[in-house]
Amino acid sequence: MSATPASRTLAIIKPDATGNALAGKILAHLEEAGFRLRALRMTTLTRSQARAFYAVHRERPFHDSLVAFMTSGPCIPLVLEAPGAVGRLRDAIGATDPAEAAAGTVRRLYAESKERNAVHASDSDENARREIAFFFSRADLLGMGPQ
Repeated sequence: MSATPASRTLAIIKPDATGNALAGKILAHLEEAGFRLRALRMTTLTRSQARAFYAVHRERPFHDSLVAFMTSGPCIPLVLEAPGAVGRLRDAIGATDPAEAAAGTVRRLYAESKERNAVHASDSDENARREIAFFFSRADLLGMGPQ
């Protein structure tokens, strides 16, 4: 029986976590959960970038506050690799509301609230591909140089 092939997903360590010096702990947590880091950068999103990234939520009542939050300080987009990466990452970070997140998950350990929840994770393989491409070129991804 062959091993399940690895897939990739995007996570973003959000401004609340970077502002509270939690990035290293979150990265260590994810590596300990079996993810391999394939790309990482620290950036501060512009309003235009945040609006574009969260365009899927533009009709939702929280969109403006989400854009304001995501532009409030530095964030760290990163590409993670593991078999079943999207689902595994969502399991590792826990529910959006840290009060509902399982013990030992990133959000239960490090999030402040449902709105300031420490980390973003892609919710599907299709969105993971789109979100990775938003932040990283193919040449940026370890193991996937320019072609």
